[in-house]
Amino acid sequence: MERGTTNGVSSGADGNFTLSVQPGATLVISSVGYASQTVAVAGRSTINVTLAASATDLAEAVVVGYGSQAKADVTGAVTQLSGSVVQNQPVQSFEQSIQGRTPGVVINQGSGKLGQGLNIQVRGTSSVSASNQPLYVIDGIPVTSQDQSSASTEPLNPLADLNPNDIESISILKDASASAIYGSRASNGVIIITTKKGKQGQTKVTAGYYYGISAPTRQRQFLNSSQYNELLGESLINAGYSTQASLPKDFTNYFGLDYNSPYNTNWSDQAFRNQGKYKLFGGGANVSQYDFSVSGGDAKTRFYLSGTFNDQKGIIVGNRFRRGSLRMNLDHSILDNLRVGLNTSLARTVNDRVAGDNDFSNPLQLNALAPTQPVYDPTTGLLNAQTIYYNALIDQALGMNRAGTYRSFSSAYLNFVPVQGLTIRTEVGGDFLNLNEDLVRSAGTQTGGATGYAFSAQTQVVNYTNNNTITYARDFAENHHLDVLVGESYQRSDTRVTSAEGRGFPTNDFTRINSAAVKTGGSGSSGTGYSILSYFARVNYAFQGKYLIGGSARIDGSSRFGAERRYGTFGAASLGYLLSEESFLKGNTVINYLKLRASYGLTGNAEIGNFSARSLVAALPYADQSGTFIGSALGDPSLTWENTKQTDIGVEFGFLQNRITGEVDVYQKQTDKLLLNRQLQLATGFSNATQNVGSLRNRGLEIALNGKILDGDFKWSVGGNMSFNRNLITSLATPIIPGGAIISRVMQGQPLGVFYTKRYAGVDPATGDALYTQADGTATNDYGAAPDVKVGNPNPKFTGGVNTTASFKGFDLSALGQFSYGNDIYNAAGVYQSTGFNNYLDNQTTDQLNRWQKPGDITNVPKSSFGSGNGIGNSSRFVQDGSFFRVKNVTLGYTIPADLVKRGYLQSVRIYLTAQNLATFTKYTGYDPEVNTFGLGANIIALGHDFYTPPLPKTFLIGANLGF
Repeated sequence: MERGTTNGVSSGADGNFTLSVQPGATLVISSVGYASQTVAVAGRSTINVTLAASATDLAEAVVVGYGSQAKADVTGAVTQLSGSVVQNQPVQSFEQSIQGRTPGVVINQGSGKLGQGLNIQVRGTSSVSASNQPLYVIDGIPVTSQDQSSASTEPLNPLADLNPNDIESISILKDASASAIYGSRASNGVIIITTKKGKQGQTKVTAGYYYGISAPTRQRQFLNSSQYNELLGESLINAGYSTQASLPKDFTNYFGLDYNSPYNTNWSDQAFRNQGKYKLFGGGANVSQYDFSVSGGDAKTRFYLSGTFNDQKGIIVGNRFRRGSLRMNLDHSILDNLRVGLNTSLARTVNDRVAGDNDFSNPLQLNALAPTQPVYDPTTGLLNAQTIYYNALIDQALGMNRAGTYRSFSSAYLNFVPVQGLTIRTEVGGDFLNLNEDLVRSAGTQTGGATGYAFSAQTQVVNYTNNNTITYARDFAENHHLDVLVGESYQRSDTRVTSAEGRGFPTNDFTRINSAAVKTGGSGSSGTGYSILSYFARVNYAFQGKYLIGGSARIDGSSRFGAERRYGTFGAASLGYLLSEESFLKGNTVINYLKLRASYGLTGNAEIGNFSARSLVAALPYADQSGTFIGSALGDPSLTWENTKQTDIGVEFGFLQNRITGEVDVYQKQTDKLLLNRQLQLATGFSNATQNVGSLRNRGLEIALNGKILDGDFKWSVGGNMSFNRNLITSLATPIIPGGAIISRVMQGQPLGVFYTKRYAGVDPATGDALYTQADGTATNDYGAAPDVKVGNPNPKFTGGVNTTASFKGFDLSALGQFSYGNDIYNAAGVYQSTGFNNYLDNQTTDQLNRWQKPGDITNVPKSSFGSGNGIGNSSRFVQDGSFFRVKNVTLGYTIPADLVKRGYLQSVRIYLTAQNLATFTKYTGYDPEVNTFGLGANIIALGHDFYTPPLPKTFLIGANLGF
């Protein structure tokens, strides 16, 4: 690369290269796994360079906001990953592949449903009711990353529209020094994605294919028909439904259940496509992907072209995800100092969804059905509609819930270098999202009733950005390096939604709203939008390559905030000291690399509604007369950003010829002016108002360590990271208590989302009654007499990952483990499925067989007495340790020797076997410890809640990559 520019080239296999540069240019020559060299051209036309092997490449380009820096010069907390870690994985979006790889970043998939929204936290949760998602930037352009779905209470993940195989690198900006250049949207961190570009040299053609099968990581055990009859019978006797010691055989119809039923249905299995058995062919949960790419170019024009098609059938019946995408990245040098480029992609995704966790039509709620009832009605041969609760399989036979997306991430730029070191760049980008949703519930389904129901929505989001920057980079008198950036950015996002619903269809063959007898509702056409105007600057200075100073500032103006506070100023400052460049450490055989850095800065969070600062009116007709009414929310002209002040101190090191490398960071994030919906007295005429009230704090420690154990013919390296974060609500006017099935609270002096409910005290051995702890510490069977207390914390004490790679003569092996420790999970479904028929007729988990039966029994499971409510209330009884260690990914590959594959006119062939979510070690007895149901709503607050939430899939696949 020509230093200070984007002008570069890749050498051929023999090391030869040709590059046109400006007079007085300096080259940065680098290769993965080798120490880079910086060489002044000094009028030469031929330069010979030999690179030395190195585990840490200090001149490696690290992508930061609006540019890049050499790794040694970075004074912020930035983690950069190669795109290779997200390629050829059986996932829908790249975030799922970086779990456990990045310190300070917690990614919770939350569900085994395909294309589902994710919960991502960068250095803790920085907000209560505004978004906690990081800002995503693809090829310099911020993109839409928030759910746009209208047909479900659970979110889609818009980033599933991006093909992971197109990613060149992923940079995660964690502290204020790194992220403050993005100002008002950087409090939750920034994830910068750079897609692959063509390089000058021989044209490279690659093609790949993989096929795999999936199964649930875990399936729960429920009562079989014999056990169900035994426990339910005992429960009915204890409740007085029979005076006999056991139910008589002619007791054939209690609550619609047949005591003499010959059926023994495993309803839990029916929720899963493979019914608990791996299926190589047919109706099993399988995944396949085809992909290709072509890249290359000459000194004038470089190109990258790719295509992929992915088809994955989920482990849940009815769930399927398909994505086809094309991408073309092109750049052209009009002159030696004038370059233009175009990055464009088009993706089509189709997601066949299943109902939300909280819906009776959720397939996982099939486990509530009685095993004594059959799947199919024996008289009609149709799916049984006479089950004690709704048979969700009917929705799969007579319904559809499809979300189809057309998506384009595109950008174009012009790069002009009028004089050496000065770069003027302008770029425009557009993120175009068109989402079509069709929800059909034909006659015979629960929602469709007798005549059928359909809902249709079309959402269009046009998000476009214009960035204009000037960068000046120059070396002065050998010891000074200055890098200055100034810029302006404008972003606008417009959303249009058109929806309709109807009932009454002639037959189940008619599914479009136009065929409905009654148009029952719909928003018609609605629209919203926001815009941001920004000015920013950054200065980085290095003296003698070891004393580093950085600073940035940004002014943001947002249409979302009040007229009095529409503009905000954000900034950061940082220092770095490269001790290993000092004379007393140079040449040291133990310490090869040592850098200290510190930073402080202010960032913001603007992810709220577009009109929260305003009091709105809406149309409301009365009879045939039009009219308006005042909305329920009161506006606030002084509403402004949440502000996060962050301090970071870090050290980076390399020992023993960089065979051991790592970094350690400590940080504090203080967020003030939280954006919260405050409840108002209804006498005001308004129910709520969004205001800046409250504050919270995150403090943490991050550790990353990597080691190269062997470096001969057999190469072996290991690595790992661990993150500790402590969250605390430091100021809040009134506690936030959602209630219902959510036991989380937000209250001053506690971490976000702590569990508050009754403390379960076990079972009275004399009576079998459930006991709860009173305020004085004694036990009582009076549920109402027990106070709500803190019984758990969904925030883990620490998280992290471990990885290892090894290679020998063409063979390569990699493994990744992910872990979380100290977090609690509340199984909100436990009040139905683990209470021994004391509530409803739901089938029970097998642990209920250990119930109390006679005086003197010592057990933690209360007496079973139908409808008694004994032990069914929200309590710590359903709170469990959610710690886990998961073998996330194991891949074994083999690269066939080049002299063999060239006989078949190929350049390279690699075949591989991959296991995803291979094994999970946990004490949690639910489906999956990595859960966070979206079905209960209030997702930010309701951390760690499990409510009929599907587990993640365990996938085995085989694949091959060919190079031509």
